[in-house]
Amino acid sequence: MGFLLTILLALLASVLGGLYLLGAFRWCRPGEPPLDRGPIPWLGHVLEFRRDTAKFLERMKRKHGDIFTVQLGGFYFTFLMDPLSFGTIVKEARTKLDFRKFAQNLVQKVFGYHSDHRFPQMSSNKHLMGDGLVVMTQAMMSNLQNLMLHSVGTGDNNHMPWKEDGLFNYSYNIVFRAGYLALFGNETPKSTESMEKAREVDRVESQELFLEFRKYDQLFPNLAYGVLPPAEKREAERLKRLFWNMLSVQKVKTKENISVWVRDQQQEREEHGMEDFMQDRYMFLLLWASQGNTGPAAFWLLFYLMKHPDAMRAVQGEVEEVLKETGQDVKHEGPFINLTQDMLQKTPILDSAVEETLRLTSAPVLTRAVLQDMSLKMADGNEYRIREGDRVALFPYTAVQMDPEVHPDPLTYKYDRFLTAEGGKKTDFYKGGKKIKYYNMPWGAGITMCPGRFFATNELKQFVFLMLTYFDFELKNPDEKIPDIDTKRWGFGSMHPTRDIQFRYRLRF
Repeated sequence: MGFLLTILLALLASVLGGLYLLGAFRWCRPGEPPLDRGPIPWLGHVLEFRRDTAKFLERMKRKHGDIFTVQLGGFYFTFLMDPLSFGTIVKEARTKLDFRKFAQNLVQKVFGYHSDHRFPQMSSNKHLMGDGLVVMTQAMMSNLQNLMLHSVGTGDNNHMPWKEDGLFNYSYNIVFRAGYLALFGNETPKSTESMEKAREVDRVESQELFLEFRKYDQLFPNLAYGVLPPAEKREAERLKRLFWNMLSVQKVKTKENISVWVRDQQQEREEHGMEDFMQDRYMFLLLWASQGNTGPAAFWLLFYLMKHPDAMRAVQGEVEEVLKETGQDVKHEGPFINLTQDMLQKTPILDSAVEETLRLTSAPVLTRAVLQDMSLKMADGNEYRIREGDRVALFPYTAVQMDPEVHPDPLTYKYDRFLTAEGGKKTDFYKGGKKIKYYNMPWGAGITMCPGRFFATNELKQFVFLMLTYFDFELKNPDEKIPDIDTKRWGFGSMHPTRDIQFRYRLRF
């Protein structure tokens, strides 16, 4: 009897221990945010969260208010939904809230890259802003022209043939490939015996890379969550190995015009003794981080302009004025336009259209790991305790970008929403009568704000600039409805449409 009792007690202890680890006994302590563990031990709310992050967080806000803690796949996340209080997280010291721990786990799972070294951001900031940005912008323009203008059609300027494509596929394809070539370099004329053959190799190789990247990109959300079925998991591993090979350090070194940013990233890791195979994986991470969101954003930008003739006219007029000021005249068989960084800084209307597009379609989840017990003070004066080992998160899409008090009529595209009456950049937005600092957050905020945001913005503007300058284009169905967004991609940056939109285009000159 005593032996049986011992066994039963041991089993009970195991069950209770398992339930404890699954979070079944966690309760909200005094001073903590409302706790919602969810219907399933350990998993919590993760199934509903993955199904539609925006709807889930809206439901939690209605139930609990502007701050709450939920269990998601074994972790406890505290979401802060009041934009007036965002600064308490954005400005918190890394000793308490750190992005790197969360990011390191994600990139190891998704890209196979991990490193014990901490590399400074100075090289990224140096090359993705200022003079470095000028050089990269020029490289982007050269590659866009190679991809967009080399052979769209033949014929005189009055009878250029129309081509048809999906707008999402076309936009993503062109912007991704040009960005890849601008960063990772071009084929050398020495290896192909002529400049034109080298450009053709760039077109062919970048197309092959894009097709494989799209396969990986479609697997990415489930890969990040660790829920790929066996066959898709094998495919993801195949694609990872393919990219590690295609972007290997040794292959990149054979190119010319490699961006100084990529070269410096390689050099930093070499100096720290990182092996080539791990550097290859880092190159894949750089490719996704730099080009995984700009192509989808380019689609939305061009589509919204096509659906709003007033916006298209305003941006078209600004583009023509910028060209006129620089004395550039686009002619049949004439020289390509030289679109410089200085010219791109003279487009406040296009800037506003870009920002409005990102407000509507960019939806990252900004997450920090809690490194020690701490408190979060809200704008209303309330203070909440947060536990070490938890995570805190912001979802600006619902918290501010879709807030009708901050952005009236938030579901409507207003190309001039971020313009002042005088035509400058508008930064004054309010909630509850108080000015909001973080009124649009497609790039994140604070020390983790995307260092490549200026280059990415230039990519979008250059693409639209060339489309408006060189092409006639139109939707096949003028009454085309705006497609729904793919809810599986909430939290990963630029959203994808659930379907492509057919359009046609032709060279104007």
